[in-house]
Amino acid sequence: MRIAYKLMLLVCGFFLLAEIGLANQVEKTTRFNRNTDLLIMQFDCKTDVDDIHSAAALKMLMTNPRFSTINYYAVAGSYGVQEGLYVPPNDLFKMAFDENWADAHSNREKAVEKVRVVVLGYLQKGGNIWIAEAGQSDFSAALIKALQKDAPEINTAKRIHIVQHSDWNEQVTSEESLAFVKVKSNYHKIPDGNAEGNGTPGFRTPGYNSWKTNVKDTELIQIWRKAIEIGLRYNGKDGRYNNEAVASGGLDFSDLSEVCWILGIEDIKDTEEFFSTFGR
Repeated sequence: MRIAYKLMLLVCGFFLLAEIGLANQVEKTTRFNRNTDLLIMQFDCKTDVDDIHSAAALKMLMTNPRFSTINYYAVAGSYGVQEGLYVPPNDLFKMAFDENWADAHSNREKAVEKVRVVVLGYLQKGGNIWIAEAGQSDFSAALIKALQKDAPEINTAKRIHIVQHSDWNEQVTSEESLAFVKVKSNYHKIPDGNAEGNGTPGFRTPGYNSWKTNVKDTELIQIWRKAIEIGLRYNGKDGRYNNEAVASGGLDFSDLSEVCWILGIEDIKDTEEFFSTFGR
């Protein structure tokens, strides 16, 4: 009797593991549909300069042949309630994204409206929206409220996916906005992109400058040079956060871990692997 019972438990355990594996596989393969969906990366740019490096990394990833057909959009100035000075990204964003971005720092209401129009077009055609929060979720909350007012028939809790990797970003999102997006969007909290070996890439690397040997494209070289120049110019200045990885001459594009998760490439280990894989 004991042998039969143990055999039954073993069989049940096998089928349970098989179901979990299938569920994980389905989740990974259906996470982002490049044929219908829109990727948005929203940068707070306050007060850490890591967003500047993350913008350059996003551009490099989106120009790689593997991902060059993806529809994406960027937002600058999507900060929450934190204090401190802004890191002006406009020169870099114009260089990297042309007109494919919104400036929420200069005029948040105008930026929300601009993004709402873009997002609504994808939603009405059956696509989903994936937001990588390179900052806080206050802008996302405002965007969802604008969509609900304009198109209440859209189920934002299923159609808008928000991905956050940082505990600190959540802490400096207003309590109202954070509670709102966790109910009105499909909210994902993933492991922090500042560390390696936790299930997402670790993209904070002090002293790293080997990108120069991997990036071959002239435009991307100029974009990375601009990002590094802006980062060094504003890092720790006038009370801004002092990012030690940047101060050491290294890189920090930890927010890109969210994009990697969205696109199903979260198995990338670190900065070196990212550049050796996607540098051109």
